[in-house]
Amino acid sequence: MPILSVVHTFTASIGATVLWLCQTTGSLSSFAVSGLSHVFRPPYYPAEILRQLMRIGFFSLPVVGMTALFTGGALALQIYAGGSRFNAESVVPSIVAIGMTRELGPVLGGLMVAGRVSASIAAELGTMRVTEQIDALTTLSTNPMKYLVAPRLLAATIAMPILAFFGDIIGIMGGFLVGITRLDFNATTYIKTTYDFLEAGDVTSGMIKAAVFGFIIAMMGCYQGYNSGRGAQGVGRATTNAVVSASILILASNYILTEALFPA
Repeated sequence: MPILSVVHTFTASIGATVLWLCQTTGSLSSFAVSGLSHVFRPPYYPAEILRQLMRIGFFSLPVVGMTALFTGGALALQIYAGGSRFNAESVVPSIVAIGMTRELGPVLGGLMVAGRVSASIAAELGTMRVTEQIDALTTLSTNPMKYLVAPRLLAATIAMPILAFFGDIIGIMGGFLVGITRLDFNATTYIKTTYDFLEAGDVTSGMIKAAVFGFIIAMMGCYQGYNSGRGAQGVGRATTNAVVSASILILASNYILTEALFPA
């Protein structure tokens, strides 16, 4: 009997986890479809969209820029150290450029913005849920999905590719500075090599990824905040869940997008 009880408890926990996962996936999918549909349907709130563009995009530029700068510099050092084993130090400019534009720029930028923006959105909407401001919007005949969710989704999807583009530039500049100051590269040769090897597809693929990451960041922040539990603990839990889930989905979707954009 004890063995049967243990087996029953174990299988029941697995079943409960699967049911919770299916329920959460369905709820999130429904929320995403509803929010996305409101992006393309009037009425629109241009002032709110512009405000969110400033909060998500412009105010995230310093943290994305600093992350990209030091990442580009560290990447140059690591590639030089590895390439020197095979007398291939000359690949540093091209690998830094491709690595930043294809992967590190959008992914690290997305993770940094997720930590900053997704948490902020979840906390803001969670507080509005706790203080019944979302219910008040419904009472005032204002659709909360239209006024709160749609502008954030649109702003994040637009802002992230722009942030990734500037992050790519700053990251490549970081590699350039390390290359000419620490690794004794000629500045003209470094720039020419970067220009010769970098293709438009490398940049556009990173921006496509960044747009998807931006949608994920805003979606998880809105979903967790909109469905926040009551009280301070509920808001704190929503904030944590927003950052964790957005980060995991960014890494997972990055692999899927890499497979789609650069098939083996």
